Amino acid sequence: MGELLKQTLRDSKKARWTALIILSFTMFAGYLFTEIISPLKPILEKSYGWDSTDFGTVTSFYGFFNVWFMMLIIVGVLLDKFGIRFSTISSVLIMIAGGTLKYLAFKLDFDPDSTVNFLFLFEMKTPIFLASMGYALFGVGVEYAGITVSKAVVKWFKGKEMATAMGMQVAIARLGSFIPLAFGAKLAKMYDVPTVILGAVIMLVVGLIAFFYYNILDKKLDEQLGEQANENDEEDKFEFKDLKVIFNNRGFWLIATLCVLFYSAVFPFYKYGPDLMVNKFGVSEDWAGVLPSLVPVGTMLLTPFFGGIYDKKGKGATIMIIGAILLIFAHVVFYLPFITSVVFAFFNVLVLGVAFSLVPSAMWPSVPKIIPEKQLGSAYAAIFWIQNLGLWGIPLLVGIVLDKTNPGVAAAKNAGENVTYDYQTTWTIFVGLTVLALLVAILLKAEDKRKGYGLELPNIEE
Repeated sequence: MGELLKQTLRDSKKARWTALIILSFTMFAGYLFTEIISPLKPILEKSYGWDSTDFGTVTSFYGFFNVWFMMLIIVGVLLDKFGIRFSTISSVLIMIAGGTLKYLAFKLDFDPDSTVNFLFLFEMKTPIFLASMGYALFGVGVEYAGITVSKAVVKWFKGKEMATAMGMQVAIARLGSFIPLAFGAKLAKMYDVPTVILGAVIMLVVGLIAFFYYNILDKKLDEQLGEQANENDEEDKFEFKDLKVIFNNRGFWLIATLCVLFYSAVFPFYKYGPDLMVNKFGVSEDWAGVLPSLVPVGTMLLTPFFGGIYDKKGKGATIMIIGAILLIFAHVVFYLPFITSVVFAFFNVLVLGVAFSLVPSAMWPSVPKIIPEKQLGSAYAAIFWIQNLGLWGIPLLVGIVLDKTNPGVAAAKNAGENVTYDYQTTWTIFVGLTVLALLVAILLKAEDKRKGYGLELPNIEE
């Protein structure tokens, strides 16, 4: 048996890291599209007549289907029932469909007075509705791809450099966040908003090709491991009662809660950080996303590094606590009204980047220590579903609060007046989230000590 294991692809360092790079590229394309309009809020206000609530609505719809139609739970079950190869292709096809719909929302000409009665509850401007629906559909696909890639990384790296591999996958994906944040506004002014979005859709198509190639490797690995036989073994098959095992696990709930609090304090920053730089720190609209883009740059460099520490030295729960503390510091600095220096903003963004490297580098590799592998797809899906509650609610809440505390500003901007938003009250939302994240991280460390999950132990098995 030992000789057989040595002959498998995942025991080849070159093969498993090649598989990781292929998986990561498609996530890079997904993250690229996720942030494609994030630095464009000032442009959308002037050119399309949006206000902060419109912007918050569209960005919040990323999680609409995932949260309210339970799509992430459904795709998690699909992943565990039908496997990685089925899920890679279906997830990226959903992304492409949603991305195309969002592109059409900006490309097509709509009557300025046309509206859609959404769910018979409230009226939405037609382009806002179409962009929201496209982003919601895309959100299902990219989250589906995320849980599929997470399970695939565990498959290739369990007992090996798992945290480092997950960190590297995050690093490559975060490059996709960096590009639109840093250059999106400038490109939108050089060309136009629809062209920028179309470029991101084309990258998703390239990601589909990458997933097809990955599936060749995955099939070969399954054949070497003899997993076709294992899939017919009743004790290894996923059953719906396995969801009860997940939801009865207190460690699962703590890590899921930490996830939603932490990501709700970071991903919406990508959406509103560029606008904050324009309104509070006086940065040019063309380069408003450059400072926020340093956050994913920091994660590209540091997440694999911190993952390597977790692999070799352990201390996963402690790493999450340190990250939460740094996140509190970063958002308090952005909150304080007397700090308006771009230099301060620069260094504070670097702190935020370090925080956003620490927590994911330890959080995602900790899930397999808490949940059995056959339930892993559903566990990741449930965590992503809970995360999407924040990704749906927080951007919408921020947009509404920003409009309510700055009456008339959006209309004045659309009229060409030189006015600014006051973000101070709005930023208390982020400060509150970070404080709660620290409390949950402390509880998770205590639960690990009580249950012996091994979150403080190294991942690499001797």
